[in-house]
Amino acid sequence: MNEIIKFVDSLMEKSTPDTPAWNIEHVLEGKETKWNYIDGCMIKAILDLHYATGDKKYYDFAKGYIDFFLSETGDKILGYSVEEYNCDNINMGKVLFDFRNRESDDKKYKNAIALLGRQLQTQPRINAGNFWHKNIYPNQVWLDGLYMVQPFYVSADTYQDVFKQFKNVYEIMRCKKTGLYFHGYDESREMFWADKDTGLSRNFWTRSIGWFTMALVDTAERLNKQFLYEYETLQKYLKEVLDALLKVADPETKMFYQVTNEAGRVGNYLETSGSCAIAYSFMKGARLGFLPSYYFDYGKEIFDSVAAHKLVLGTDGIFTLKDICLVAGLGGMPGKGDYQPRDGTFEYYISEPRVDNDAKGVAPFLFAYAEILRKGKK
Repeated sequence: MNEIIKFVDSLMEKSTPDTPAWNIEHVLEGKETKWNYIDGCMIKAILDLHYATGDKKYYDFAKGYIDFFLSETGDKILGYSVEEYNCDNINMGKVLFDFRNRESDDKKYKNAIALLGRQLQTQPRINAGNFWHKNIYPNQVWLDGLYMVQPFYVSADTYQDVFKQFKNVYEIMRCKKTGLYFHGYDESREMFWADKDTGLSRNFWTRSIGWFTMALVDTAERLNKQFLYEYETLQKYLKEVLDALLKVADPETKMFYQVTNEAGRVGNYLETSGSCAIAYSFMKGARLGFLPSYYFDYGKEIFDSVAAHKLVLGTDGIFTLKDICLVAGLGGMPGKGDYQPRDGTFEYYISEPRVDNDAKGVAPFLFAYAEILRKGKK
């Protein structure tokens, strides 16, 4: 596994907040440097490596990266605005708790946590109670948003609200036939991608389901066990969706297709980011006792297959993690591939570009790897 450490170290060496080697959207589009969920995924992964290895260089890198975005007092965050009401913007806030708990001068991190928390106090909601995914996507819930928000939001004061939002997704967005979850839901039924009867998008996108499984395991980890019903129900949701995913895994590689249940359809491919997110959810769920202990082996099998098939050593001696979907969404901006309308069709999902070394794939790959390292320490 030394090649994985070399891989992440090489990405860190090439990355600063201004030029993050793992943020391919930033690189391709020359985006302005600002607080964003993609860097948030990667910094959390680097912190996970710190906890798994004990190597302080990972902690120091993560702290320095986050500090770049915070004002001296933490009451301002570079490129962040509460009024965007963007669930994605909460994701990088998860690591603030680590620094608040470990740094003697913790006021900066407390203030930044409070600033992000103020967004959620006034975040618009659908009538059923869930947060809108973004202010520019009114009345919409995307699976992505539960990962971005709920592990940050959950506390003794919010657990009922958090649980209700997961319960709504379970009841509304879960396909009773397959046990899989649709990517998005429009309560108004007005969006062109939404079914006029159900409000649901029309396909299963593996990374969105991966976001959801990670949301479940990471939120349950932070939920106080005294809330036993909610604590156990989130674990039930986790096991059910992972069991459903096992039925659609590729029999040979154990990985998952970009469009989850369309194996063998022309253009579909084994996608790295969603496969890694699911692998992590299996392994962390088993480590925390949310799942039977042998579920760890399911996750490791997926991870090992990703490492064997998607982590490629180039002639220059540099590793590349391949076949990561750059981005996929519903409505709003046009698709980045040849297929422009983000309409949730099979054709749309397979049209989005596949890229290398993007944090949306690298981070869950490292989340999963950190679980293997933790297991090895027992």
